[in-house]
Amino acid sequence: MSLWDRLRQGLSRTRERLGAPLAKVLGRGVEPDPETIDSLEEALLATDVGPETTARLIAGARRRLRASEGLDLRQALEREAAELLAAHRAAFEPAGQKPWVALVTGVNGVGKTTLAGKLAAAFARQGRGTILVAADTFRAAATEQLEVWASRAGVAFLKARDGADPAAVVHDGVTAARARGLEVVLVDTAGRLHTKQNLMTELEKVARVAGRVIEGAPHHTLLVLDATVGQNGIAQAREFQRAVPVTSLAINKLDGTARGGAVLAIADQLGLPISLVGVGEGIDDWAPFDPGAFARGLFE
Repeated sequence: MSLWDRLRQGLSRTRERLGAPLAKVLGRGVEPDPETIDSLEEALLATDVGPETTARLIAGARRRLRASEGLDLRQALEREAAELLAAHRAAFEPAGQKPWVALVTGVNGVGKTTLAGKLAAAFARQGRGTILVAADTFRAAATEQLEVWASRAGVAFLKARDGADPAAVVHDGVTAARARGLEVVLVDTAGRLHTKQNLMTELEKVARVAGRVIEGAPHHTLLVLDATVGQNGIAQAREFQRAVPVTSLAINKLDGTARGGAVLAIADQLGLPISLVGVGEGIDDWAPFDPGAFARGLFE
């Protein structure tokens, strides 16, 4: 089973919540009546799409139905969703800088460390010299976990003693990467609640220090969100954006949530590109985000 087949399977709970109440109307190719619109709104809200994005999605689907003969409501919704998701693009990959420095950020428990390890393995397979920097100096298990991933991926690893200044660790990691001629620096930052100002200030410092070592660093700040928390991810992202410029989003744990519609709301409300999705714990259980495939997984 391909990863996107697994994603489709994982989105089955969202699709069932969305499609079951609408099975009789999604295949119609006529302008939906008020009763159908009410049912559609209710179903979309139940999957955490959110009121503003729900209204935008339905309005766009209705325009498509009026403009295209032979299109049914399901297809119109799918195309509108795909276009909404594709409005902003940012690939998570080096763009000419050497070393290319990326921060992996997010609240506690979203799977940052595991994702950083998976990405390091992928870069290593591409022949790109990579270092994992353990800037989560407060959770001892995070450093140990990242070291296991570094060994598994066959990449360099840098850590500091527990309780060390995360910015100093990043300074040493970026400096080491430049000295060794490595191409990719992946910095695993500590999980931090977006409501804790002191921790967000610390993240700002990490970014500043990286920029002192390599001009323009961090070149990519990846914010990892947990799909199972639904629209709470929007509030998280807004707070992180205040601390550091977020380049793109990674949506983790998409393989078993009934709130997958929140991805539409996140993309629509934040105007941030989604670059990656995670659908499991395995080393290859992630993929670059595909708006069309995701929309099909929701509505087909």
